[in-house]
Amino acid sequence: MGKADTLAAIELPKTFIDVLYLTDKGEMPAEIKWLLKRNKLSFFILPTEKFPLIRERIDTVGTVIIDVEAPETAQQQNLARIIESLEAENIGVILLTQRVQMPIRSFSLAPTKSSFSMTNTVESISTDDLWVRISLNLAYRKRSAGMAVKPAVRTSHSDNMGKSRLSDELQRTGVLVDNLADQLRMAGQVQRDFLPAQLPNCDEVTWAATFLPAEWVSGDIYDVTRLDEQHIGFYVADVVGHAMPAALLTIFIKQALVMRETFGNNYRIYSPAEVMKNLNARMSAQKLSGYQFATCCYCLLNIKTLHLTYARAGHPYPILIRPGQQPEQLQGRGSLLGIFEHAEYVQETIQLQPRDKLILYSDGAEHLIGNFDESAAFRFSTDLCEMKDAPVVEIIDQLNVLIRDHQLPPHQTDDITIVGLEVL
Repeated sequence: MGKADTLAAIELPKTFIDVLYLTDKGEMPAEIKWLLKRNKLSFFILPTEKFPLIRERIDTVGTVIIDVEAPETAQQQNLARIIESLEAENIGVILLTQRVQMPIRSFSLAPTKSSFSMTNTVESISTDDLWVRISLNLAYRKRSAGMAVKPAVRTSHSDNMGKSRLSDELQRTGVLVDNLADQLRMAGQVQRDFLPAQLPNCDEVTWAATFLPAEWVSGDIYDVTRLDEQHIGFYVADVVGHAMPAALLTIFIKQALVMRETFGNNYRIYSPAEVMKNLNARMSAQKLSGYQFATCCYCLLNIKTLHLTYARAGHPYPILIRPGQQPEQLQGRGSLLGIFEHAEYVQETIQLQPRDKLILYSDGAEHLIGNFDESAAFRFSTDLCEMKDAPVVEIIDQLNVLIRDHQLPPHQTDDITIVGLEVL
């Protein structure tokens, strides 16, 4: 049977597995296999490219060891996506890169950028160190999932020192997990403090917004700001990934996205294309690790003339809803933020009319707005089409009800942010 046939014939486990071993080498090192068997842990070996096969059943995985050679750029991006999806499920990742030739066989570790990874800055780890990391990951995973934690017990008397070390670590795990949860809750509150305290409703325009993190903190952020007597700038930005790394980048975006420049007693309002270009330059200059990038749609509204100018950076298209008409996408070109240092962004302008509504949203809300059919045409959801003639505040309220009533599987859950305006 050839390699392709072997991969096609993979039969996934039907019960909970302690360790999922993702590798591009086709096999697990004998030392690690012996370690897992000795400690009576269940494991499953899966080629890295076959990860999508188990994505639907990721809730049955305890922790993941990824064993790969130094990957090329395209492979790195795929690896980053895998780690990101595991992080979203609170699954600890141990990333091995190569075997280290020492008197006692060891393995090199690489940082994974995962909030719950137990890796650190050591150059290599022994199998005993690896066992401690696996156990900590499993203890956290089972605790967060409400499962009974049953640490494996060593049977060899020669391992008393490792057993004592493991016991001490596990005793501290519960406290560490509780502290981590408290810190994440506090971080979520700090992030919310960066959102608008109130929306700039006025005689011309009314606003509504919803902000629903998938976890304690969000990879989304939005703002609606009065720039002067007749201009309002607003945006929704979405950082790739979830949890703390993405949340930290949203705070950077909040500070780096500059809508106007003040000099002396004068000021200048930046055009949407300038806002996107400047933000991309600031993100690119940071040389962000972990393949982090973001999408954004920034709009500038003149509330006197009702001219709306917008620019987007890889973000879902804004949705325009006019009285008695079907919703439509406002299209525009623009690449992702933080990838290409000298990217250019194109801005578009549209004349709004009384009773027009505009909706910006992050990709976590796409299942509520619509999707692409088999012919690659975008189709708005039936729910949105049925509520389109309601006031924007009611539309946001109804979308919140849909979010609450339509619980998605954990691996599909994403941060959701929606900002809407209505011309009065």
